[in-house]
Amino acid sequence: MMENDLHLTQHISKRFNEELEEVRSQVLKMGGLVEQQVNDGLEALMQSDFTLAKKVVNGDVEVNSLEVNIDESCTQIIARRQPAASDLRLMVSIIKTITDLERIGDEAVKLGKNTLKLPEESKVARQYVELKHLGEHVLKTLNNALTAYARLDVQAAIEIIDNDKAIDEEFDAISRLLITRMMEDPREIKNSLRISWCARALERIGDHTKNICEYIVYLVKGKDVRHTSLEEVKRQIQE
Repeated sequence: MMENDLHLTQHISKRFNEELEEVRSQVLKMGGLVEQQVNDGLEALMQSDFTLAKKVVNGDVEVNSLEVNIDESCTQIIARRQPAASDLRLMVSIIKTITDLERIGDEAVKLGKNTLKLPEESKVARQYVELKHLGEHVLKTLNNALTAYARLDVQAAIEIIDNDKAIDEEFDAISRLLITRMMEDPREIKNSLRISWCARALERIGDHTKNICEYIVYLVKGKDVRHTSLEEVKRQIQE
């Protein structure tokens, strides 16, 4: 039934249109900032770049500030405009999306903090080609999700939801590799654990990215597909 589909129609109040567009723009700005945080966090880890790692850690303040400001804007719009239908779904999806974006920023900070704890002289992180591949996979997925959000692309969102299984499988493979290395050389336990925490942070970024894509489906189709199988998601959006 297509009546659930999102229609960004013009409102009687031009100011209302401007408010909705402004808040969407702020979400995309926050998304871009968070994506850069993840990119820098991964780069710092791979290159043992302590300066960049500190920048990632300190950059969390701006991400948090954006979340608070967007949340406040949504609260004011809901109170003043009392939006209904697709406008209300937009507000709800934005509030949920910025929560996941903020948490992605937190995971990027973990990459920075663990980089600072790894010994620079050993270049430990460079030994893990698998971790680099996982990071690049997660970054590409996040970029695709933000593009899907900007375009309100449901089909792309569903493909990203499906892709989360591949990220989980990569994380599991890295975990097994690290356990083997710790068993073979107990001296590597401390550093391997830190690498493991970084892998977990990347896997969690994948989870939050999947959540954002579920909100896209909710926004456009009016269907809550959280905790739903991919097959059921596809069936629901075709109704």
